[in-house]
Amino acid sequence: MLKKITNEFDFFKQQPKNMRVLLLTNMCFAFILPIVEIFVGAYIMRNTNSPSYVAIYQLAMYTGIVFASAINGELLKHIKVNILYGFGILVSGLSMLVMMSAHFTGIVQLSIAGFAMGTAAGFFWTNRYLLALNSTTDGNRNYFFGLESFFFSISSIIVPIAVGAFLVKISGTGILGFHFDVNAAYQIVTIVVCVITVIACLILSRGSFHNPEQKKYWYFKFQQLWNKFLVLASLKGLVQGFLVTAPAILVMKFVGNEGELGVIQGVGGFITALLVYILGRIAKPQHRIIIFSAGILIFFAGTLVNAILFSAMGVIVFVLCKVFFQPLHDLAYYPIMMRAIDVVSQVEKRNEYAYIMSHEIGLFIGRALGLGLFILLAYSFSEDFALKYALIIVAFLQILSIAIAGKITKQTK
Repeated sequence: MLKKITNEFDFFKQQPKNMRVLLLTNMCFAFILPIVEIFVGAYIMRNTNSPSYVAIYQLAMYTGIVFASAINGELLKHIKVNILYGFGILVSGLSMLVMMSAHFTGIVQLSIAGFAMGTAAGFFWTNRYLLALNSTTDGNRNYFFGLESFFFSISSIIVPIAVGAFLVKISGTGILGFHFDVNAAYQIVTIVVCVITVIACLILSRGSFHNPEQKKYWYFKFQQLWNKFLVLASLKGLVQGFLVTAPAILVMKFVGNEGELGVIQGVGGFITALLVYILGRIAKPQHRIIIFSAGILIFFAGTLVNAILFSAMGVIVFVLCKVFFQPLHDLAYYPIMMRAIDVVSQVEKRNEYAYIMSHEIGLFIGRALGLGLFILLAYSFSEDFALKYALIIVAFLQILSIAIAGKITKQTK
């Protein structure tokens, strides 16, 4: 076993330096992402007791991502991409700290907080795409995203359990004369997040990254291949909002507090982590569509079980399916995306960031439609109705993306 681990580490060291630096930076951020994805939603749910408020916060956050993407394009003309990436990491932690310190509970306040968090996330994700695109090739992207997904999957075990246990343990206790309620405990968690963001930025500074040579990034007409991918991005965005909000809402509704939330999120994660690492290590570009399809079908099955049972057991099955779905989906989706950018940018002779920017818009359209669907069903029928059927609708639409992804893969061989 030790020899196998040593061999894998040696293989990692053989990768290009920038790729290694980026993976280590993303490993640090992997410990932050579960807190952003799960516990921010749970925090809002705890303080508002309204799933619709969580959805509104999330929509404001996605709006902030698109805004940051546009601003980032301008800043790339003058500031190095790794500095902007580090800025996004730092501000993500600071935005969480401000939100949880100010006790935002109104729609306007939550919208402002969500927009601020989204702005930070926008700087992170768009620059992450650009750095990954320029630090990898089509031949090693399966490995890159497999190892990255391994980090995220492991953190999805460790972080929710640790944070959930901490929140349960410290809430209502006194230490050194200080009394901690659950909101104070959340603030301590965000301080730790801020420390991790600083460490991530220090690691990132060891790389030597370059900005795109061409400065123009606003385009509204693209080759048919990229238009197909924008449809795929919108379908991905359609489900993304639910992956952030639905697990927290369902667990808080049926299972209990954040301690149970952390345990459920961690179950199955270790198996998934090993699976995506092995797939990333051995899978070839032609295997991406198989991985992509498997992830979507698992997610669809989970939404069906949740709607049929709509109980604690149904939620557990759904969250476990979600834990398997997300890494498998991302393992295939991002290499397909980057290969499409490689091909289209060469044909159209455009800045790679133009495609990353339009990709964010495609994601936003899907996210807005998905969250809009949830809010519409919640207010027209009930929140229980929305939690049951909106997920099934979104998961069914994901099945359509399999055919689109297959066509894109064929056209980019």
